[in-house]
Amino acid sequence: MRSEEHVGWERDFPVRYLLVREDTGGEEEDVLWGRCAEAEGLFMDPPPLPREVLTLRGCPRESLLAQAVAGSAEAVRLLGDGTLSIEPTEPSNDGPFRFWDLEDMTVLAQWPTPGDPGRVDIVVGTGVREDDFWGGKRLPSTPRFDLWFPSLLEDGPSGSCRSIDGLFTPRPPRPTQPVHLIGCEPTEPLLALLRRPLPQEGEAIALWRLDRHGRTMTSYRLDLHIVEARPSVLGGTLVDVTLIAPGDDRPTLAARPVWEIWSDGVPTLPNQWAQFDAKGQSEWLDLTRVGPYGPEGLSGGTYHLDGLHITDRTSMLLALGEALLGPGANYGRDLDSVHDYLGGGPSVVPPFTLVWHHADIARHALAGHVLHHRSGRSYFEETVDLLLKYGVTVVLQ
Repeated sequence: MRSEEHVGWERDFPVRYLLVREDTGGEEEDVLWGRCAEAEGLFMDPPPLPREVLTLRGCPRESLLAQAVAGSAEAVRLLGDGTLSIEPTEPSNDGPFRFWDLEDMTVLAQWPTPGDPGRVDIVVGTGVREDDFWGGKRLPSTPRFDLWFPSLLEDGPSGSCRSIDGLFTPRPPRPTQPVHLIGCEPTEPLLALLRRPLPQEGEAIALWRLDRHGRTMTSYRLDLHIVEARPSVLGGTLVDVTLIAPGDDRPTLAARPVWEIWSDGVPTLPNQWAQFDAKGQSEWLDLTRVGPYGPEGLSGGTYHLDGLHITDRTSMLLALGEALLGPGANYGRDLDSVHDYLGGGPSVVPPFTLVWHHADIARHALAGHVLHHRSGRSYFEETVDLLLKYGVTVVLQ
């Protein structure tokens, strides 16, 4: 389904959102459930997770996590945000995969695992959010606990443990903020849902955000837990629909001004992202697209990277994408995907020359962003080395 086909209606305000039942299996077409003028309450900064204390039991001493925590005179204490995955140790259907978000993890203490000198126990403070979208609560009979921290290793697990004390405890539901779909023109599937008595628990549906040309900027998953439907404040035959508990996958408040710029279409001016803080730049990166793709890729030529506004990893990736593909595009969401594109992907592939202006700004700003704890190399150094490895001539100015 092309979103551009559904933007025209005889009203004084534009269609900004489409409600779409997406075909995730790729066997059928997406189905339009409705067109809406606005979605009030969509943007939300979730409150921080309650702090909890966990004990990671039996972490191998040779793991990157254990070495970072205890392997030097200046042990790492602030691990930042990470992910925990639990999966079977044997490749089978022995229990579902389970995932947790670990927010702002801090190391509180560590000591040798009793009876096993090759392992350590690590006590941490963190916020915990379980992602139960993938299945039930049953654990595999022989689970493996893997921990992923981009602050230590960007593209793989940085450690593991045998068990985690304090993980499996009841947690109260978190408060949520309703979303009001304003000025909606429902199609038959949504009308059928609205004819039933409310409140109504519907299925998950995608909310597509459109720019003024009708192009889909981004989409978000919403749960159609409808508690109210009424004639719209915008008049006519439109309706306003209120969703309670619409899901956690919501754009942050920082996304609102970013989306307003993108509402006019894909940006054409460089460095427009530089006016935003780190959260806003992350939202900007979320809207960028890879490409265009060429049949064999365009090599050769000289490209200029404006490094004047690089203050962290996100801004470096934004500047790199603009240098190679222009405003509104990206050449990777992290170094792992940059690695893939350099090997053959978007229309610019090595060999080519990249002139990096104001390189010292990025060098100093990213000095504390260590990608691999063992090597101690900064994100800037890893990026330059990656470009050189694939045959890019990098000129630092």
